[in-house]
Amino acid sequence: MTTRAEQREETRRALLAEGWRRFARDGYHAVVLEELARGIGVTKGAAYHHFGSKAGLFRAVVAEAQERIGAAVAAAAAEEYDDPWDQLLAGCRAFLAAGSDAEFQRIVLLDAPTVLGWNEWRAMDEASSARHLGEALSAVMAAGTMAPQPVEPLARLLSGAMNEAALWIAGTPDPAASVDAAMDALTRLLDGLRS
Repeated sequence: MTTRAEQREETRRALLAEGWRRFARDGYHAVVLEELARGIGVTKGAAYHHFGSKAGLFRAVVAEAQERIGAAVAAAAAEEYDDPWDQLLAGCRAFLAAGSDAEFQRIVLLDAPTVLGWNEWRAMDEASSARHLGEALSAVMAAGTMAPQPVEPLARLLSGAMNEAALWIAGTPDPAASVDAAMDALTRLLDGLRS
């Protein structure tokens, strides 16, 4: 027998999953919250109870997408056990590869900046994958592979470049090949910073 708290959590998770599916497929502006709720067998009131509004649900979906991206970046970097430089490059590649995913493109790159606003979108990006970038740069500097320098401005410059590259990747006809091209360019750029 499930408790009310478990039922509420199940409803919340179902709304998030359906929100993800519909926002990715249709885009934010085409989604109607009442139809979304009805699609999983709950009322619009349940959606409002959990998220406050369609924008609140979208914000939660974007946060989940950002968390997934941050986890993918961290996991890719962790596979490169010993070398902070290789960890940095692996994390950058994982971030750029996310730009080739249609759901990520629609939710995070196309709709989130306009729906949430630039500042909130940037703050969410910074809290997830950009945080990992700063940590990776600090590790590279600590290992002596890159000259010590202020991490925050460098991380912001590289994060902006990678966000722009992800947007470019999303608009190309062959995103997988574009990831390789963007990573080659980024690697050359980063090589210029090596000690």
